[in-house]
Order: sequence, then structure tokens, then C-alpha cells
Amino acid sequence: MSKQRFISGGVRAGLFGMALALPFAAQAEEPQVINLTQTGCQFVESENGVDHGYSTSSKADCETINGQSGEERLAGAKPLELKPGRYIFRVSNENVPYELGFWLRGATLVDRALLPSVSGGGLAQGTTRDYEVELKAGEYHYSCPLNPTPNYSLVVKG
Repeated sequence: MSKQRFISGGVRAGLFGMALALPFAAQAEEPQVINLTQTGCQFVESENGVDHGYSTSSKADCETINGQSGEERLAGAKPLELKPGRYIFRVSNENVPYELGFWLRGATLVDRALLPSVSGGGLAQGTTRDYEVELKAGEYHYSCPLNPTPNYSLVVKG
């Protein structure tokens, strides 16, 4: 009986020690969360936190709006700069009345073949979705082809 207690106590002590060590090890590997808010024809954070208040009821509305102002807005937008590692892009559809998505990929055709990417849709108005990816050093673009938004820049430097 005392031997059984000893074994149980040893196992308990071992599990307790692991329980203390695991949260710290797991915490170091957790991906960093990048929040992005989509409103009509744009990602707010990507345009220096400015919501231009565009009203859109279809993809065609954004094609017109971004055809008129997209280049100018991109010229004033600072590229997102990150280090290599795991990230969750947490994308919200704040007020766009149709489904949106997210697409992160290499900035050039060659980069698209060599760098990781992530994409998906199904973002109804008022919803948020996570897109997890491990980024390597390089230049990326991200956008919403369904909204559509400009191709915002993301630079990963190691």
C-alpha cells in the first residue's frame, strides 16, 4: 500500500512538474494575432487606421471606388512589417453586406510559388475568422478579392 502511494505520488509530482513547464513552452510557440477589419473596399488598419466610409452593395462598387482612389491610398499606406514566425490573421467583416474573404500570398509570381500563403472566404457581415500561417522572410500582398480591396504590402524580415 505504501509502495502504491509512493508511485502515485511520484506520478503526481511528475505530472505537476510537467504542468508547470508546459504552459511556458506552449506559450513561446503561440502564434501572434494580427487584427484586420474590413469595411467597404478596404482594410482599416492597412490604411493607417482610417475608415474611408465607402458604401458598397457589390463587388462592382469596390472595383469603381478602388479604380479611382486605390493607388493614392496605397501610396500613403505603410507596409505591415513582421518577423518570420507563426501568425493568425484575425479578419472581421464590420459592415459589408455581402460575404468577404482574405488572401495572403507572395508579392510576385515567383514569390507565390516560394512563400507560404493562406486564403478563405465565408466572412458574413458582423463575423470574424482566423487565418493561420507560418511566414518566411519575403514580400507579400494581402487583400480581399471578394470586397475587393487594394493589394496591401507585408514585409517579413528575419
